[in-house]
Parts: sequence; C-alpha cells; structure tokens
Amino acid sequence: METLYHSTRDAQSVMSSKQAILAGIAPDGGLYVSDQIGTVTLDVTQICAQDYHATARVVLQTLLGDYSAQEVSDCVTGAYGSQWDTPAITPLTPIGNDWLLELYHGPTCAFKDVALQMLPRLMSVARTTEGDGQNVMILTATSGDTGKAALEGFADVAGTGVTVFYPDGKVSDVQRLQMVTQRGANVAVCGIRGNFDDAQTEVKAIFADANLRARLASDGCVLSSANSINVGRLVPQVTYYFDAYAQLARTGAIKAGDQIDFCVPTGNFGDVLAGYYAKLLGLPVGQLIVASNANNVLTDFITTGTYDRRRTFHKTISPSMDILVSSNLERLVYYLSGGDCELVASYMADLASKGCYTVNADILSKLQTSFGCGFADDDATRETIRNTWAELGVLIDTHTAVGKAVVDKLPASGRQRVCLSTASPYKFCADVLAALGADVNGLDGFACMDKLEELTHTTAPSQLSGLRTASERHADVCDRAEMPAFVEAACKRVFA
Repeated sequence: METLYHSTRDAQSVMSSKQAILAGIAPDGGLYVSDQIGTVTLDVTQICAQDYHATARVVLQTLLGDYSAQEVSDCVTGAYGSQWDTPAITPLTPIGNDWLLELYHGPTCAFKDVALQMLPRLMSVARTTEGDGQNVMILTATSGDTGKAALEGFADVAGTGVTVFYPDGKVSDVQRLQMVTQRGANVAVCGIRGNFDDAQTEVKAIFADANLRARLASDGCVLSSANSINVGRLVPQVTYYFDAYAQLARTGAIKAGDQIDFCVPTGNFGDVLAGYYAKLLGLPVGQLIVASNANNVLTDFITTGTYDRRRTFHKTISPSMDILVSSNLERLVYYLSGGDCELVASYMADLASKGCYTVNADILSKLQTSFGCGFADDDATRETIRNTWAELGVLIDTHTAVGKAVVDKLPASGRQRVCLSTASPYKFCADVLAALGADVNGLDGFACMDKLEELTHTTAPSQLSGLRTASERHADVCDRAEMPAFVEAACKRVFA
C-alpha cells in the first residue's frame, strides 16, 4: 500500500514516500510526515523471532509503502552487509543492571551509519522510478557524525553529489579528519565559522531559496537532505528499537508484550523520534528518556512545555549534541497536536521570529506521558565515563555517557532499560582519555588514541586509526552567508 506524506505545516499537498525522500524537506520549510503511521501495528511476537535484516524489511515496507518488497529487500541487503563488523548490526550488551544498544559497528563508527548506509540506496531507487533525470545534490549540516556517514554513504553514487557543512573548531579531531580526508569525485566539505545551529538554519534557508533552486534546476540539479529532516534518514532508525526488544526477549530478560524504557542521548531529536515511531507501530515502550548535555533546551521543553533557544550555547565534550534548535521536534509536535498543521506552523513561526514557543496543555500532557528527560554537564559526563570503566569494565564515549548519567539518576521504573550508545569512544579519544584521569596536554588525536588503547587494553577501530595516514583533501572554511555560493559551486563542479 502506498504511503502518503505531507508537510508538518500543510496537509494539502501529498506525495509518495519516494518523492518525499527525494525532496528531503518540504517547500514551506516543514518536515514530511505520514498520517498512516500508527494505523498499522507490527507483530512483536514475530519480531522477536527474526533477525535484524528481516525486521528492517518489515519496518521499511510499513513506513515506505510505495517501495516494492524486492526494492526494500535489495536496499536492506546492501545497507547491512560486510561493511558492518558484526552480523548483529546493532548488538545489545549488559551494562550493570541496564543494557547498552551498540549503534557504532558500521563504517564510520557512529549510529548515523544505520540510516546513511540505507538512505543512498532508497534515494537511488526513488531517483530511478520517480525522478526526471535530474542530478541530486545531498546538502547536509552536521554536528560531527552525520557528515562523515553521509559522505561515506553517497561517495561516488551515480547521479548524486554530497555537500557537508560542519562547525569549524567544534567537532572532535577524529570527526574532522573523517570528513576532510573523504575521497570521492562527487563530495564537497566545508567548515563554517559558527555553530551547528548556524549551519542547520542556513541549510534550511538554502532549501527555501526559490531563486537558487531555479538556477540549479536549469542546470539539471535538485537539492535533497541527508539530515534526519529527511524521512529516509529517520525511518531506518526505527528498526533498531524493535531489534533491541527482540534481543532482550531472546536473552529471557523480557517476554513479548513487556514494556521497556529507552534512554537516548540526542540533540536534533531524530534518534529519539525514531523510538516514538516504533511506539506508534506497536512496540511496548514505557518511556523514551531524552538525555541532553549542558545545552539542555529539550530538558526544559519536556519539563515546562516551552521551547526557548534564546540561551547561551555551550561547547561541550559531547559535540554531536551541541544543538539548540532540535529540528525533528517539529514532527513530534505535529503528532501530539493530532495533526494540526496550522498550530505547528504557528509554533515554528514563533520559534523563528521570537526564539521560543509554548505548546498547549494537551500537547504537554501527551509529551510528558511518553517522554522523560534529564541532562548531564561535562563534569557528570566525565565522572560517568570514569566510573563505568572502573566499575563495569565498559568503555563508553562522551555521548553515551550523557545517556548513562541521566538514566543512573532516575528512579527504577520496574522495566528493563536500554541506553543507546551512539558512537565509538575512539571518535572522542582525547576527552575519554582525560575522563579516565590521563594527562592529554600536548597530545594530538592519534597520540590520545594510542594511549587510550594502552590504558584500557582495547583496540581502536581500523577505520579510525587508519586516518593517521590519510591525506586531507578538503580545506574550505566559510562564513554562514557564503554557504549558498559554496553549494552552487559544488553543484557545478560535481555535475559538470
């Protein structure tokens, strides 16, 4: 059955999931949603008896219904193959009395691989069946991990290019190297003088620039997104919530039908929103716990109902969460409002013009029913890394540690709790090493990597340790105002 999508701000213009994936973001600045989500639920007992690949096929077929079974199967086979270092794809491991969902076993060692090994394949199918022969430039702002995962996924994919903007000086050394050493004739990478919110806001403005779109279209090029604002990025992440549940059932920790809680370190709200989609599809979720760092705008929103980005931006040791404008929250507000596009549009207009908005009492009540929250500053994050290693022998990164710090402070719910582990600790080796008490002064990223290996007797992933011999290929840095020109130049170069 075809799945229809429309903007969170206007339900009148509908399109297929293939068209929504190609478009990335709606022309009015809204995000694509489907009112069919939640009308069909998945058989949890069946999910518990199958592997990751089978669950991915079921989830994608349900949420992207205009893809054929064969198209979905081919995409799943290609996305979750030998580029992963475990056949489990996202294994679940114990961490004290809770569980850790390891999402970093893909080619770039971060959870974004789950979706960004899939999105290029979904887009290629859509481009073949729905496209009009135009080339597609993938335009992405990154707080650190999406950029490399997008570059890796789209590098040298026929008919596509990929342009990535990252906040210069506000990602880890390893994250920066992953991006600036990327090979591929169709890739462009640029640092911006500003933070992630600056990059993300300008990317949205570029998508809304009708004159730029017209110039690109005249050259046979359209823009799309690899951020989680693209529904094709969001949907594949739903799979690992169901698969985590299945893994728990197979261990005997739960039986089918029992509720469990998930704690999700998040900044842009895409990862935890995928958990909400899983709940709408029938996964027995008790609470989705939103874990924030010192940029705790989401904690305040869930607690009070007011979203206010007018606050100090903190550069933290968990840089992928250094975000004050959580784009995917718009989708959640849409669903909690009962699909009131006019109300959502008014909230987003207030956010743009005033820097804040306050949801009504009904939305707040529904929000607090499904979501818990908490935050951890850098000191708490370091302490959690140190204690988790010393007491449990588990090495975690600076984002996973935010999640564990939050969940550790919560009272027991009586349910099994799963904390999402979003990246390898070796992506943030200097801060992880410092948290363990080592002196990192004067050490570069690879010296820290070596010392972390020596101290913990663990091994850095080869795709990260191998960066020390890779050549830096992308040196561009620009102001926010220069981003549109950079995109236009990249399109001309890639599709010349």
